Amino acid sequence: MKRRLAFFAVTVVCFALAGSLFAQSTAFVGTWKINLEKSKYPAGMAPKSLTRTLTADGDNVTYKFEGVGADGAAVSYGWTCKYDGKDSVVTGTGMPLGADHIAIKQLNSHMLSATMKKGDKAVGTSSATVSHDGKTLTLTSKGSDASGKPVKTVAVYDKQ
Repeated sequence: MKRRLAFFAVTVVCFALAGSLFAQSTAFVGTWKINLEKSKYPAGMAPKSLTRTLTADGDNVTYKFEGVGADGAAVSYGWTCKYDGKDSVVTGTGMPLGADHIAIKQLNSHMLSATMKKGDKAVGTSSATVSHDGKTLTLTSKGSDASGKPVKTVAVYDKQ
């Protein structure tokens, strides 16, 4: 009887942990559209539109961005990663700061941190937070523009 009870207790704990890990990866999943009225960009840097779509498949999370950049050119980039802090290759055009790699870590169920790189050099950092009601994602980024001038943006997205 004690063995069954111990096995049951271990099973319940394992399912609870698996459920919490799944919940952590799902806060960011879905389609998000930028809310330009709530976002803050340096003059001339705000995109005209931007939609980010995140899908999860096990530990892998795929990011896809589509929209129109500040200069009116099409923006289409993305990557697939794990939230393990290891570099993932960025493909497409329009990635902020010209980054070609990104490394993302999950801090808790509603927060991520990322480092963007161009080659081996870090060109920026960002933190993403999903509100507890799951309706708003705020992405705060810091880096340097092409001329080396510091840039800070706050992009606010609404869940679709």
